[in-house]
Amino acid sequence: MRVVVQRVRSAEVRVAGEVVGAIERGMVLLVCVLAGDGPRDAERLAARVAQFRFFPRGDRSMDQSALDARAEGADVRALVISQFTLAADGRKGRRPSFDQAARPEVAEPLCAHFATHLAAMGLPIATGRFGAAMEVALVNDGPVTFVLSEPGP
Repeated sequence: MRVVVQRVRSAEVRVAGEVVGAIERGMVLLVCVLAGDGPRDAERLAARVAQFRFFPRGDRSMDQSALDARAEGADVRALVISQFTLAADGRKGRRPSFDQAARPEVAEPLCAHFATHLAAMGLPIATGRFGAAMEVALVNDGPVTFVLSEPGP
């Protein structure tokens, strides 16, 4: 699995003009399920994201995880959006290959499992709609953006 993590001041996702998920302070998580991924990959990556220290504490710009910030009373949330294009391989030709992406029937439940695991750890979540044409609007805070994967390096 692969996830792009963006610290945000606010974000929303729309499908056909309707807001289907929105958050204020927190993180937007663009999640890509790769061929061969399973539930344990989703759980490990969700735990890494929840415990990854990139939220500010006082004058230290990256000293708290989302869970730490919530424990101290901050209303940090996650907006989880499926993003199969993160599996793109553009090394050959002029068109990306998505051979590394999991099939939708595998990816959809694993993306949901990732979101459910975040929620079980205490992070309120909102989601996009799997397979839909989505419009994502966000105000990146920092900007702070990371790419994490499981299994990790």
